[in-house]
Amino acid sequence: MSKLVRKRRPGWTRITSKHQVTIPAGAFAAAGLAEGDSLQGRALGPGRVLFERVADRIAETAGVFDGIYPDGAVEELRDEWD
Repeated sequence: MSKLVRKRRPGWTRITSKHQVTIPAGAFAAAGLAEGDSLQGRALGPGRVLFERVADRIAETAGVFDGIYPDGAVEELRDEWD
């Protein structure tokens, strides 16, 4: 049995019953988006929604202080508390 494929105009999409939208491939690439990006949406008026990528502050700063303390220094400090 073959799947019924509906032809749509390039760049067009629909909203599902779960309020989900597939971003058309061309718009996705042009916006520089990547799988796993976090987006924030806000209404700009009737029929207009803006989605912007939001930065993951933890991922941006994780590891910034690597190399400040020698290996094992934190464990030595913890041992002093006992």
